[in-house]
This record gives sequence, C-alpha cells and structure tokens, in this order.
Amino acid sequence: MRYFFALLLGIAIGLPAAASPWEKVKAPSEGQSESIGTYNNGCLAGAEPLPLEGEGYQVMRSQRGRYYGHESMIRFLHDLSKSVNKLELGQLLVGDIAMPRGGRFSSGHKSHQTGLDADIWLKLSDGPLSEDELIDVQPLPMVHIKQYKINKKNWGDKQALMIQLAAADERVARIFVHPVIKEQLCQREWKDRDWLQKVRPWWGHYYHFHVRLHCPEGDSSCKPQKAPPPGDGCGAELTSWKPQPKPKAKKEKVAKVNKKPKQKPLPPAQCMLLLRTPATG
Repeated sequence: MRYFFALLLGIAIGLPAAASPWEKVKAPSEGQSESIGTYNNGCLAGAEPLPLEGEGYQVMRSQRGRYYGHESMIRFLHDLSKSVNKLELGQLLVGDIAMPRGGRFSSGHKSHQTGLDADIWLKLSDGPLSEDELIDVQPLPMVHIKQYKINKKNWGDKQALMIQLAAADERVARIFVHPVIKEQLCQREWKDRDWLQKVRPWWGHYYHFHVRLHCPEGDSSCKPQKAPPPGDGCGAELTSWKPQPKPKAKKEKVAKVNKKPKQKPLPPAQCMLLLRTPATG
C-alpha cells in the first residue's frame, strides 16, 4: 500500500523519465479490450498484440514491446495493410502502438496510452525486411525541415495514397503529419476531399504518420477528443504553420527564472488498479 501511494505521488509531481511504472509491465491484462481515459492520460485493459509479421506489414523494433493495442486498432492495421498490399504500394512498416497495458511512456510519446494510436512509417519497402534490419530501421525523411519543403526524392504517389486510405476509414479520428506533407495532400486533386479534415499538421511527423482512432463503441471510460474544425484545413489554418522570419531583436539582459516542472495529471483510478493487477496464465 505504501508503494501504491508513493507511486501516485511520484506521478503527480512528475518524477524523472525513468520512473514510469508502465514500462515494467510485460503482459496485458485479461478480458476484452477497453481504452480508459484520454489519449495522453490513460491506459489499456485487455490489450491485443499485433503479430510481428502479417499480410503486407511488419512490426519494427519489437524489442521495445510497444506493439500492443486495442482490438479495434489491431483490426484496423490488418485492414490497412491488406489494402496497401492489394494496391502493390509496398510493405507497411508499423512503429509504436502502445505498451502491454498502455500508460505513460518515460520518453518518446505523450499519447499512445490507450491503444488507439499507432505510428506508420512513410518508408515503403519492396519486400520483407530481415530481423536485423527491423531492429534498427532508419527513417526516410519526406521533408527538408530547414527549407520547409517536400523531399521530392522520397515523397510520391504511394505515400499520398497510403495516408488517404487510412484517413478515409470511418474508425479514424485523426492523422498527424508534418505541415509540409499536409500541404502536399492539399495540392492534389481528389474526387473526395472530406477525409482531409482528419489530416492534422503537427511538427515531428516528417517520416511517419500517426493514426488515432475514435473511442470504440461501448468503451464508456474512453474520453474522446474534440472533432477537428470544419473544412479540409487547407487554407489559412495550414498557412499559419509556415515559419515566419523573425525580426532581429535587441539584446537585453533577462534575469533567469527557474521554472517549476509542470505537474502531470493523475491517471484515472481504473488505470492505477490495472497497473497493480498481476498477470495470470
């Protein structure tokens, strides 16, 4: 009991990165899949592992144990890989989904906590990669970050179509990509543009796209995110992401202020119980 309250206190005050207890849990809980809490402050009961290899896809860096998801996410990834394979776009490379019981990462992700988020790389291979290659796959950048422009050598029709296939799925709530990638998608002529509303610009997503599913029907403890703004997001909203030249500021001496670290919110009580539930079988 002392450990439990110490754990609660540690999460509340924001202990160092190595203090996340969720990474120490190596097995999911039993029962049906249930997403609990919010995407960035929640957990996952009854997680399903994505098989490390399947029709048209492979899981990368499986040694990290981040290939667990809600059953709806596992089903979505199977469906997407089959569609990508059918169109002969290439081998789908799946990155992080969630840990065995979801929860907060020490580093690398703020979301991916409920099993409803997954990273899919924009790098498409012609065939299956070897086990050694999958352990340390190198990303293929689609954007020249400093120049804020697309990398024409790497970006193409296959990447655009793969994102369109994912975003058009009714299970998908959002897809995060670099603003330059969103710009490329906006410039294309699509018969149906409704799915573009789901594609949201976000820094860092220049070699992969981040899929986020809606809260599954029946998961009453799953907290949904507000819907994206109306429209395709290709106008002023997208333009606002473009870096603006900064005027030269006069150098002024500014006193250093030691900022207190932001306190992280406590996970839902259900998550704390889930964290303490021992694995069986």
